[in-house]
Order: sequence, then C-alpha cells, then structure tokens
Amino acid sequence: MSKPAVSARESVAAGFSPARIALAWGVHLFTALGAVLAAVALVAIGEGDFRTAAILMLATLVIDSADGTMARAVGVREVLPGFDGRRLDDIIDFLNYVIVPVVFMLAAGSLPHWSIGALPVLASCYGFSQVAAKTNDNFFLGFPSYWNFVALYAWGLGVSPAIGTLTVVALSILVFVPLRYAYPSMLPPRQRWFNAAVAVLWAVVFAVCLLVPERVARFHLLELSLAYPVYYLILSWRLVRRSHSIP
Repeated sequence: MSKPAVSARESVAAGFSPARIALAWGVHLFTALGAVLAAVALVAIGEGDFRTAAILMLATLVIDSADGTMARAVGVREVLPGFDGRRLDDIIDFLNYVIVPVVFMLAAGSLPHWSIGALPVLASCYGFSQVAAKTNDNFFLGFPSYWNFVALYAWGLGVSPAIGTLTVVALSILVFVPLRYAYPSMLPPRQRWFNAAVAVLWAVVFAVCLLVPERVARFHLLELSLAYPVYYLILSWRLVRRSHSIP
C-alpha cells in the first residue's frame, strides 16, 4: 500500500519554508512536463510530422538531463517524502525512452513491421522492472533502453529497415546482458555538470540539424554528433574500470 502524500502544511511543520516546498513541487512539475511532451510527440508522429516529434524528443532529453540534478539541489526527497519522484521519473522515462521512439521508428519506416518494434518494448519492460536495473554503485545494468537515440539517428541518417532491424535486435539482446553503463544524473558532481552540458550541446546541435538540414549537411554535422554516444560509451567503460580498481 502506498504511503499517503505529505501535505504542504506537514512539510512546513517539518521545518521547510514555503519557498523550498514550492521549489520541490516545481522540480516534480518540470519532470512531469516530459509526459506532456511525449503525448504531443505521439500526436505529431500520427500526423507524419517527424521533425516536430524529433524536436520534442530532444526537449525531453534535456528535461531528463537536468531534473535529477535539480531534485538533489532542492532536496525534494526530504521536503516531499510522500511523493515518489523516482517512480514519476521511471514512468516518464518509459514513455520517452521506449514507447515514443518505437512508435517513431515504426511510423518513419526505420523498422519494417510492428513485430520488430515489440522487441525493444518487451526487453525494456524487463529492464525497467529489474530490482538491480540501477546498481548500488550508480550504473545501469544492461543496455539502458536509450531507444530515443536509436530512433533519432535511424531517421536522421536515413538507415534502411534492414539496418534498423539489426540494430534494434542487437540492442534488445544487450538489455539482458549485464554490462554496466554510466548513470548520468548520478555521476560525481564535476562530471555530472560536464555531462549535462555536453548533453545539452548535443541536443542543440541535433536540433540545428533538424531545423536547417540543407545548411549543415555539407559539414556532416549529424554524423559528427555521433561523438556524444561514443563519449558516453567511453565514459561508461572508464567508470567501470575505476570502480573495479577501488578496493
């Protein structure tokens, strides 16, 4: 049975100022905006407006990159202990990292059939439900269902359904392989801020590629932006090595 929500009056009684309580609720509202953007993105996909849907997907990535750091800065868990921000985050992540991108790939023709799209959805249901999906030393265990990145690049680079299928099948299998991947919002403070800045820069670059593709195509900017996923994999590898070297 879930715990009853803590009211604003109870939070004040616990010694928190109205301003801090408002900030805590504001952080949760900021996170919840990701669900609103997901709904609008699904409408855009249904209308065949893939560019708008892609921009909305980028916006949800920016929200997800920032809300964890904001939550810790405000101390939302202490201020509003009756509201489960992690559950909210998981719900919205499943929408934006799994459902929206899979629908996007199917509608955009990056995948040939809904049965292929079922693979990442089922694999992610397993991944999200694992107790050890996020390890005690702050890693994701198994491929962390970054299907939004897959969908954006598959569409942006115009990959064939065959390549899209091979990619989705391989990554769906990796959900079950217990490799460790960096948990960006749980990095050490200096790395966390640097990673957030890099993620925002990547989102801006990708948005420019979407808005003015004819001007950036000759510079291969979209291909160069693949440096960010490569950076993430290298960061994960280095952090795993460091964690194993600590006695």
